[in-house]
Amino acid sequence: MRLRQELVLGALGVLLAFGVCEAVSRAGVVRRSYLPPASEVLRRAVELAGDEEFLQGVGATLRAWALGLALAVALAVPLGLLLGSVPVVDAAVRAIVEFLRPLPSVALIPLVSLLLGSGTETKVALVTYACVWPILFNTVYGLGETDPLAKDTLRAFGFGRLAVLLRVELPGTAPFIAAGIRISAAVALILAVATEILSGFGEGLGIFIAQAGLATDGTRDVLAGVVWAGALGLVINGVLVWGERRLFPWTAGERERERERERERGIGVGT
Repeated sequence: MRLRQELVLGALGVLLAFGVCEAVSRAGVVRRSYLPPASEVLRRAVELAGDEEFLQGVGATLRAWALGLALAVALAVPLGLLLGSVPVVDAAVRAIVEFLRPLPSVALIPLVSLLLGSGTETKVALVTYACVWPILFNTVYGLGETDPLAKDTLRAFGFGRLAVLLRVELPGTAPFIAAGIRISAAVALILAVATEILSGFGEGLGIFIAQAGLATDGTRDVLAGVVWAGALGLVINGVLVWGERRLFPWTAGERERERERERERGIGVGT
């Protein structure tokens, strides 16, 4: 399916969802205090674009998002290259990694807030912790998928371990790292907003949502904040997907071929 078709279908899906919400609210199936009409929520979301204080909060959330994601990349990529290249190190730390990985970052909010306070440091620390894992494991997996023939060829010409890593393994792993960063970018935004909501004070998009939730008639503002969070996530993902396609066009082609094969298999099963 071409990009234009995907965009059109995605837009139609969004319009359908908003239309259903509008109809349900207008028809009185759900009380307006619980579900305001989608048109009112969108109007409020547009109004917030002119609210300087709100935009400053969004900026604070995005700063924590960017710092946490950047730290995660700086930590996870070298560590992933080390674990994927040195089996002894991988075996030594595997148990620790498997113990820490399942711990939900949200559950660590009280502990990290106690240690670092409820400022940007807490958000950055939690975002970093949550984002390390997709990038780390994608890096390790990507190293395992590099072409062994290319590595053996360089070794046959006398290139050392570092040269093989820089000339073959790292370029071959780069698309996997990019995919891990894209996955982590969504996780980072979720953690930044969730940390703000649970902390309850400071500045940020999550703070706006939390304070609106405490108001008597704040459902519209809550949903408007959610719309902003979703829009930010959509833009971030779109930019990263565009970057992947520009930097690694062969991976986009492979994904398209895989989707075609899946559709063909589905047709074959049905017939």
